[in-house]
Amino acid sequence: NYSDKLKKHMRIHTVDKPYKCDVCKMRFVVLDQLKSHLRTHTGEKPYKCDVCNVMFSRSGCLKVHMRTHTGEKPYKCDICKVGFRLSATLKTHVQTHTGDKPYKCDVCKMMFVALCRLKNHMRTHTGEKPYVCKTCGKRLTQLSSLRHHVRTHTGEKPYVCKTCGKRFARLSNMKVHMRTHTGEKPPCICSKSGEGFIKTSIMELQLRTHTGEKPYVTEAVVEDLRSC
Repeated sequence: NYSDKLKKHMRIHTVDKPYKCDVCKMRFVVLDQLKSHLRTHTGEKPYKCDVCNVMFSRSGCLKVHMRTHTGEKPYKCDICKVGFRLSATLKTHVQTHTGDKPYKCDVCKMMFVALCRLKNHMRTHTGEKPYVCKTCGKRLTQLSSLRHHVRTHTGEKPYVCKTCGKRFARLSNMKVHMRTHTGEKPPCICSKSGEGFIKTSIMELQLRTHTGEKPYVTEAVVEDLRSC
């Protein structure tokens, strides 16, 4: 009822999180969030994509994933008109136009556009690798890196080129491949060498080879470099 919904909503403002995970002690505002979170520990994935059979632990993740098949990008940048599957990705993208990087690493003073990127970066200092491959035991710093790694065991290639049918394990690889059909130039161009890159993070790493700066390289960037 309305009263219950209001109580749940008010916890956002009061920081009241009464539901605690017994495994990692993480706390949540509502019970449904805890139930969804527990699947990250149990590995349960009840939601299945009808197109490529990839499984997901949350219905919301499946909904977002389906956009990789439909091509739907409902969130548009007002400045450059580029579309995104996630509102959070759009928010981070807009900061590439404004130059706003509000999150700062206390160790190396590196700045980030999003808090999640700072958290991932901090693991390069702490050495924390919380995500473990159940097949080979390899530990990784990011969940996305674990997902990509698992595909080296399963052989799964969920991303399909609509033009020629070639399949890919990584969405970024498919995007690069699509340019062989469209002739489109890469979105990120190095100002020093003129070389094109699929991601800003990789381009920035290349730019530092010209400036001599020694960057902290995240696991995600390493994975991207390996797939180039």
